[in-house]
Amino acid sequence: MSLQDRLGTRFRRIITSSPDGVPPWLGAVAEGDDAGMYLPTDEPWQVHANFTTLVGGIRALLMQALHPGSLAGVEQHSRYETDALGRLAGTTRWLTIMTFGSRSAIAKEAARVNGMHSRVKGEYENAQGQHRAYKASDPDLLLWVHIAFTDSFLTTYELYSGNTVDADRYVGLWSQAVAPLGLAECPMTKDELHDALEKFDEQGLLRVDDTTLRVVRFIRRPPLSRTARFAYWFLFQGAVASMPAKYRHRLGLRSLPMWVVGPVTRTLLRLMRIAIGSHSPIEEAAHERLTRIGALPA
Repeated sequence: MSLQDRLGTRFRRIITSSPDGVPPWLGAVAEGDDAGMYLPTDEPWQVHANFTTLVGGIRALLMQALHPGSLAGVEQHSRYETDALGRLAGTTRWLTIMTFGSRSAIAKEAARVNGMHSRVKGEYENAQGQHRAYKASDPDLLLWVHIAFTDSFLTTYELYSGNTVDADRYVGLWSQAVAPLGLAECPMTKDELHDALEKFDEQGLLRVDDTTLRVVRFIRRPPLSRTARFAYWFLFQGAVASMPAKYRHRLGLRSLPMWVVGPVTRTLLRLMRIAIGSHSPIEEAAHERLTRIGALPA
């Protein structure tokens, strides 16, 4: 096995929590007799296939922590402190199947996530000090998680990929992915996305407390190997620099200037792509399915 293959396997072990580095959901992407939601020419495929998702994922977690309801679900029901990589694998599974899978695979994955959401419920204290009951399937929580995710992946792609994308098409097309989770209405353009983020803030729905800061400290320093921690530090800096200043300040995060962070992050992502290689088992499985059903030329 070449050095590149070994590095690629090691990288996929981290993000899939699989001992051999083979995503357990690879078969789900390969199977099915339809094209799914997106083709390789569609914006969600282009954005989510890029290594900027590594930065966008960190940014999304930081943004989501600003909402006490979203934070309560993580704090009260997830295993983020004891099995951070397992939680990462679950998120990676959802992202890849919704982006690259067939309609039947998407339906199964949505059922899995909805089943998990049905068990995530409890109570949290909102920004006004009132106690509120919540369920993970509440439309306002689904919306916040979705817009924080969408804004993070789009922003980091625009900043660090070196490519361009039709932002409105990305936002509109990716909105289809949350419909199976029960979110009927969500932003359809980049401007609507930013308006939705501002609305949460203007309505006083966001807050930062000791729990928020504890989760942020964990996101800053997750349990990784020494080598992985070195790369992660730079990815974290890229995520923080890409956030609006007001949110960084609330979370107690300081950012290096973008004129420093931008080139460093772009260079790191390019080096990671070179070191790991362009081989993507998930994309290859999706391409093979699309070719088999005639959605792509043989």
